[in-house]
Amino acid sequence: MAIEDNPESRTKYGEELRERRERAGLTQEALSQRAVMSRTHIAHIEAGRRRPDIADARRLDQVLKTGGLFERFLPTLDGKKVAEHFEEALEFEQQASVIREYAPKLVPGILQTEAYAREVLGSGSPPKSAEERDKLLVTRLARARILDTFDSPVVWTMLDEAVLRRPIGGPATMCEQLRHIVALGESRRIRVHVLPFEVGAHALLEGFVSLMWFDDLPPIAYVEGLKSGRVWELPSVVRQCQEVYDHALGDALSHRKPLALIRSVAEDYEHDAQQQ
Repeated sequence: MAIEDNPESRTKYGEELRERRERAGLTQEALSQRAVMSRTHIAHIEAGRRRPDIADARRLDQVLKTGGLFERFLPTLDGKKVAEHFEEALEFEQQASVIREYAPKLVPGILQTEAYAREVLGSGSPPKSAEERDKLLVTRLARARILDTFDSPVVWTMLDEAVLRRPIGGPATMCEQLRHIVALGESRRIRVHVLPFEVGAHALLEGFVSLMWFDDLPPIAYVEGLKSGRVWELPSVVRQCQEVYDHALGDALSHRKPLALIRSVAEDYEHDAQQQ
């Protein structure tokens, strides 16, 4: 029977891999070379943060001579709770100690209010049923719980001004959404930056990026496009993404000015809502 896809089962899977690797007298680096996998990937699996795909599991079984154990007990998904391309990044997001995101068009998922998220999840093609949308909504709102305390992670969010100006769900929904961001910023739970239109071209025009750091593992970068997304672990690529983010951050408004701008735009939406 396949292991359920939950943190506890992933931890057990990782513990089994570590035990079998050590029993074989191999370091993570030695196993990575023999199984044709990156050492970082193996470290994440052993830490319970990632699931190997079936090809990885088969190579691990072959190298460690486990008779198909890792393939037979490969964790599988129990229904789609997020877009397929975001599944891997979601696991990292819940474990990160630091998250720095840039959003070009929409409010990042962990900052979305229920009304805003419902509108976003109800859009797109093909259309979703109300039931499908609500399942996705539950997961999206659950992601935001990492902001309920000041323990972890440290979150920086950089928003293109287009995020503030695009009226998702109408004036009332936008007013509530922007004031939620202001409240998180004023409480210092998150640090907010805005890239104003007047900047023109900037280093992050190509799309959404999320940079994540961890207490005991190397950092990763997640980049996303239309119905696609990719987690990057290769150190050289992660450094490039970090450098591009830092370059764009130099063009963004500092923490206090963005909050004033967002508050002002929220007031405009409130006025529009009252007029309606």
